[in-house]
Amino acid sequence: MKKTSFIARSLLALGFVAFGMAAQAAGDLPGKGVTVQPLKSSLAEEAFQTLLVMRALEKLGYTVEPMKDLEPATEHLAIANGDATFMANHWSLLHADFYKNSGGDAKLSRTGVYSDGAVQGYLIDRKTAEQYNITNIAQLKDPAIAKLFDADGDGKADLTGCNPGWGCELAIENHLTAYKLRDTVSHKQGSYAALMADTIARFKQDKPVLYYTWTPYWVSAVLRPGADVVWLQVPFSSSQEGGNVDTQLPNGKNYGFQANREQIVANRAFVEKNPAAGKLFEVMKLPIGDINAQNLRMSEGANTQQDVERHADGWIRVHQALFDGWIAEARAAAR
Repeated sequence: MKKTSFIARSLLALGFVAFGMAAQAAGDLPGKGVTVQPLKSSLAEEAFQTLLVMRALEKLGYTVEPMKDLEPATEHLAIANGDATFMANHWSLLHADFYKNSGGDAKLSRTGVYSDGAVQGYLIDRKTAEQYNITNIAQLKDPAIAKLFDADGDGKADLTGCNPGWGCELAIENHLTAYKLRDTVSHKQGSYAALMADTIARFKQDKPVLYYTWTPYWVSAVLRPGADVVWLQVPFSSSQEGGNVDTQLPNGKNYGFQANREQIVANRAFVEKNPAAGKLFEVMKLPIGDINAQNLRMSEGANTQQDVERHADGWIRVHQALFDGWIAEARAAAR
């Protein structure tokens, strides 16, 4: 009898241990059995930021599908409709209309700031800026100044602009009208990477260049603001949404765009059912300098999927304590 009682107690104790281990495993892997679909735009340089989020989700037990490419407006719609789970490259101001038109907070979730202090605007080569004392894009109303940046021989300045569908093209088009530049400036659109390759080639040939860009992106590591090129200011704030949106930056400069920030946008229903993922999306934060550095490596040839995965895994190893802290916060939110 005593022996039977002992065996029963032992089995009961083992049962509690097994239950505790299962509960701990569930807590460590709150995403087990849940599939996630990441999105990014056609911009290859967005893969790094997206992959870091994917790695963190995998650590939480989620099954993460390979990222798919859609343009920003369609990305937001797909996530809102539940056809995808998240994107890591939502620009809170530039993509505001995409967010709103896809259902806003009722369908989508955006908490925290993934990368802060993003700047956009127009730049020209420093040599031409200093030679002709060009500091403001409104000076391109002068046909003689505009002609300096004429690459195709039509007498108008060629502005390397923004791909249709990205959102920034709307702001540029608004500026051309607001600053009365349509008669002297051509907005060149197409493949931004190809257009910038031509722009950089012209710069290396010691020819004047005029282009739009943003940070974080590799362009500013090749054409260095302050050294190789200079930012142009705008004569006054003008937004494509209308109203009196002030685009002056904290440093007193006005490049025509508000300081922006990148956020992770996710399907709201998914976040509500998966508090671990929701907390992860909230707490992850990536310095712009790190994105610029990785993007530069891609521009120098390390741009395959394997290269980007190696960059992401390397970043995690160097910042292991920070990464583990995100995972710990996410797990705690699921308990």
